Amino acid sequence: MEYLIGIQGPDYVLVAADTVAASSIVQMKHDHDKMFKMSEKILLLCVGEAGDTVQFAEYIQKNVQLYKMRNGDCLSPLWCFCLQTPYHVNLLLAGYDDHEGPALYYMDYLAALAKAPFAAHGYGAFLTLSVLDRYYKPGKISILRVQPPIFLLRVLDWFHLWCIKNTGVKRYSFPARLSQNSGVLKVSWHSS
Repeated sequence: MEYLIGIQGPDYVLVAADTVAASSIVQMKHDHDKMFKMSEKILLLCVGEAGDTVQFAEYIQKNVQLYKMRNGDCLSPLWCFCLQTPYHVNLLLAGYDDHEGPALYYMDYLAALAKAPFAAHGYGAFLTLSVLDRYYKPGKISILRVQPPIFLLRVLDWFHLWCIKNTGVKRYSFPARLSQNSGVLKVSWHSS
């Protein structure tokens, strides 16, 4: 099961991903991290072919670090994608820029890039996008500094109810991270 979700708020971007590494119907790992920290305020979430996701994420990560060392400045979230080689990966790029504020970008394996207020990839994306399309209101979402947002928990509960319940997975983990002005914060919980 591969699943990524991202929600942009007024001054943050909240992202979550599942932790299962699977090939066909075989689940090989239950603690696979699909989030890669590109810089202080930028996260890249990757799903796709196992070798491509890690190689692509590390390639982008090292290029962002090289740019910072050469120029002494961090890239904005959009400028992280400077590719010449195709990879079979689906991406969410979440970040915070001091001039533009929070940003969430959606990119599929065909290199279709779009800025979005919310996005999802993977098996549960159709269900998640329909729920987000109906209930997402940009001005009404507030972030709680101690607890994860209730809105994202409700979306993950819908995903669990309709997509995971019949797969035999008892406990499904969705670590989440928050990208905001002060940097990237790690928030984790277990959806029941």
